[in-house]
Amino acid sequence: MLFNSATFALFFVGSLFAWQLLRITLPKKNGWFDRIYSLKRLILVIYLIGISAIFYCFWNPLYLLLLVWIAFVDFWLARALGRTDSPFFRRLILSASLLDSLGILLFFKYGHFIAENWAIIFGNSQFNPEFWSHWLLPVGISFYTFQSISYLVDVYRRELEPERKFSSYLLFLSFFPQLVAGPIVTAKSFLPQIRRPLPFLKTPVLFAVFLILLGLFKKMVIADHLAETSDFAFSHTADVSTKALWIGMFSYSFQIYCDFSGYTDIAQGAALLFGFRLPENFKMPYLSSGFSEFWTRWHISLSQWLKKYVYISLGGNRVSRVFTYRNLFLVMAIGGFWHGASWNFLVWGAGHGFLLILERWALVGSRVWNVAWMKPVRVLVTFLLVCFLWIFFRSSDFASSLCYLQGLFTKKDGFSLPYTFEMTFVYCLVFLLIGHLLGNLYFKDNKQLLGGFKKLENSLGKTAVFGVLASISLILIVLFSADSKPFVYFVF
Repeated sequence: MLFNSATFALFFVGSLFAWQLLRITLPKKNGWFDRIYSLKRLILVIYLIGISAIFYCFWNPLYLLLLVWIAFVDFWLARALGRTDSPFFRRLILSASLLDSLGILLFFKYGHFIAENWAIIFGNSQFNPEFWSHWLLPVGISFYTFQSISYLVDVYRRELEPERKFSSYLLFLSFFPQLVAGPIVTAKSFLPQIRRPLPFLKTPVLFAVFLILLGLFKKMVIADHLAETSDFAFSHTADVSTKALWIGMFSYSFQIYCDFSGYTDIAQGAALLFGFRLPENFKMPYLSSGFSEFWTRWHISLSQWLKKYVYISLGGNRVSRVFTYRNLFLVMAIGGFWHGASWNFLVWGAGHGFLLILERWALVGSRVWNVAWMKPVRVLVTFLLVCFLWIFFRSSDFASSLCYLQGLFTKKDGFSLPYTFEMTFVYCLVFLLIGHLLGNLYFKDNKQLLGGFKKLENSLGKTAVFGVLASISLILIVLFSADSKPFVYFVF
C-alpha cells in the first residue's frame, strides 16, 4: 500500500476517523474511572496495532510474523535485563537479542549475497539461487530491527527502563506511518507518546496536512518525473551522450532526495494527525558545506543511530586520530551496507567514510577553506562529490558504475535524452531551487515551520483560505503527477 495511492488515502481517512471516534469515548483519568481509562487506552493501542498490521499485510501477511517475533523476543529479553545486575548475564541477554535480530536481518537481506560470494571465493558448487529466490525481502525489516536493537542497547546501558506492556512495545515497532521506510525512532522518544498521545485539540492539523501535501508533491510531481530521466540514463549508460549522463546523475540525486524526504513528510504528517511526533529526517542536505554537515541533514535518524550505537561504541573520537579515522570509515561502510546486499552500497558508504576522513584530516583546520566567502565553493564541492557517489548507489553493479563515471569525463557523442525528459528535469530543478531558497530564508527546519502554522490556526479566516489552497494543491498534484512508482527506500 503506497502512500501515493488511492487505496492508502481511503485506508488512512477511514482509520483516522475511527481513531478519533475511539478517542472521544475515552473518559478522563479520575477516581472510579481509572480502570476503565486503562482498559480504553489498551483498546486504542490494540486498534493502532491492528491498522498497522492491515497496512503491512498489503505486501506480505506472512512476514508480519517476523516483526511480531522480534518484538516478542526483545520485549522479554529487555524485561530479563531489568531483573538482573550480573554483568555476565546482562551481556549474555544482549548478545542473544543481537543474535536473533541480526540473524534474521542477515538471512533475509544478505543470505543470497553471502552464499553467492562464498561460492565465488571457495568454488562451492552447492550454491542454489532457486533456494534464495523463494525468500523475499520483508518490507521495512532494516528499520524495525534497528529500532528494536536500539531499545535493547538503551536498556542494557540503563538509559531506559524496560517497557512493561507488550502491546506498547509492539506498537513502537509496527506503527504504520514509519514502519516501511522510517524515520528510525527510538523507544525513549516514542513509548512515552503511546501513554499520552497529543489530544486532537492540541494537534497542529494544518501543519500535518501541509506536510502530507508537501510529501505528495515531492514524490508524485518531482521524484516520479525525475525517475523517468534517471532511469533512462542509467539503463543506457554506454549509449547516451556525456550531457545525458550528467543530467541523469543530477536527476537521480534530486529524485532520491524528493522521494525519500517526501515519504518522511507524509509519515510525519500522518503520525501527527494520530497524535504522534516523528523526528525530522531531512534538513535541505544539498546546502551542506561539508560532509559532516551533510550527515546531520541527510537521513538524520539513521546517522544518529549509527553515531550512538556504532561510532560511540567503537570509541568515537575519544581514541587516537588513527582509530577515529578507522571508526568513521567502518561506520559509514556499515551504513552503506545497511542499504542493501551489494558491493555498490558498500563502496558508496566507504566513499562517504573516506570523504569524512579527508575532511577531518585536511580541511577542518584550514584557514582558507573555512573563511566565509568560501562557503559557496564548499557547498558546490560537497554537492558534486555526493552526486558522484550516488552513481554507485543507483547503478546495478560496480562495472556499470565505473562505466558511468568514465562517461562523465569522456566526451561522448551518443544519443541524447528525449526533449521531454530534459525539459522535465529543468522544471523540477526550478521547483527545487525555489523551495530551497524559501526554506533557507524563512523555514530552516520544521520547528520554525510549525510556529508559522500555529499563528495561522489562530485565525478562522486564514484557516479557511488554507483549506481552499490545500484542496487546489491536491488537485494540481493529481493532475501533474507522473506514473506512480514505489518509494526508493521501500527495498531497504
